[in-house]
Amino acid sequence: MKRYLALFSEYLTQYVKVRLSYRGDFIISAVTSFAATLFGFAFVYVLFTKIPKLSGWDFAEVMFLYSFALIPFGLFNVISLNLYDFGNNYIIEGKFDRVLLRPVSSMFQVLFEQFRVESFQEVATGLFGVGLAARLLHLHWTFLNVFLLIFWALCGAVIYVSIFLLLSTVSFWFEDRIGVHPPVWNLIAFGRYPLSIYSSVIQFFLSWIIPFGFASFYPSVRLLGRSAYRSYAPFIPLVAAVCLGITILVWNEGVRHYSSTGS
Repeated sequence: MKRYLALFSEYLTQYVKVRLSYRGDFIISAVTSFAATLFGFAFVYVLFTKIPKLSGWDFAEVMFLYSFALIPFGLFNVISLNLYDFGNNYIIEGKFDRVLLRPVSSMFQVLFEQFRVESFQEVATGLFGVGLAARLLHLHWTFLNVFLLIFWALCGAVIYVSIFLLLSTVSFWFEDRIGVHPPVWNLIAFGRYPLSIYSSVIQFFLSWIIPFGFASFYPSVRLLGRSAYRSYAPFIPLVAAVCLGITILVWNEGVRHYSSTGS
């Protein structure tokens, strides 16, 4: 573990140096990313100028939920750059051969060879939004709540990474340049709003099939002190662990199934 933490630090440090060497490009990317984040908040604001409550949730509560959702999503975005083009770059183009030659976990290399550094703004914006919403709601923050916010945000990031890494493993068996990420990616937005506004079928799907609800909604419910769905909170780390465990097993099987391009 110590070795991999040191490697992660080296990977991140070197990539940040390279990324910042093209400052204009980095600034444009960061501004664009921040603008997209602000647009999401603007949509929530405009929505609540038309309706006073959304299925029993007021503006400050939805703002809290939306802001918290940005934290694990931002952490996931930082390290997800290679996942979307995994099939094309690593399998079809043969870059995975190079990965297998190194005495380091192939999964580790794929996740941490590149970073989307500008996505750290999503984490920062999410934390700011949570603090502002908590102030509007007059929430009393205890050490336990701060710990749970950080812990559940990390669990949410693990859930996102596990799901999309699992989708990437499909490329070991079916070579496809586009992959199966796009439709699942669109489902992330559903978890940024109260699951109670959806039908029971969608709630079940976002809880137990593709558990994006455990990445954002259920932690927010507990932190807000709401009684509904409170019993789901203890399952958050368990869901994260199960998702990661399944992904590691399938990844290892995919690596054994992989055959070189021969190029």
